[in-house]
Amino acid sequence: MTIPESCSLVLEAITMGNGGEIFLFDMGEPVKILDLAKKMIQLSGLVPGKDIELRFTGLRPGEKLFEELLNKEEEVIPTHNKKILIAKVIEYDFDQVCKNIDNLIGLSLKNQDEDVVKQMKRIVPEYISNNSIYESIDGERIASSSLYSALSGM
Repeated sequence: MTIPESCSLVLEAITMGNGGEIFLFDMGEPVKILDLAKKMIQLSGLVPGKDIELRFTGLRPGEKLFEELLNKEEEVIPTHNKKILIAKVIEYDFDQVCKNIDNLIGLSLKNQDEDVVKQMKRIVPEYISNNSIYESIDGERIASSSLYSALSGM
C-alpha cells in the first residue's frame, strides 16, 4: 500500500468514527523483504547480488515473521469500505489492568527479566516468546492473574 492510499484510508476512517473505535486497514498482500530490497537496489541503478550483496542473517531475538492484530476471541466488523474494518476487542477492568502493569513495572525495576516475561504472559495469555531465550516459559502453566481469571469468568 502506498502512503497516499494509507492516508486516504485514515482520512475516511476519521469520518466514520463515533469515538473510541479501533480501525484496522486491509493493507493488501504482504511484500517480501527480499523483493523490496532488490527493487530498491534496482531503482538506485545497481544490480542486486553484484553491486550490493544480499545477506540473510535470520531473525534477531524477539523478532517475528507475522504480526497478529487481534487475539482469537476478538473479531472485526466490516464497514462500507472493504479496506476499513472496526475491531471488536475485549474490554478489561481498568483498575485490574493498572495493578498488573504496576506489578510488571516493579519486576522490571528489580531486573527480574524472567519474572517480567511471566507477568506479561499472565496479562496477555496469548503472548508467545518467538525466537527468544524465554521460549521455554511458553510451555509452562503460569498461575493466572486475577485479570485473566476475571476474563475467563465472563
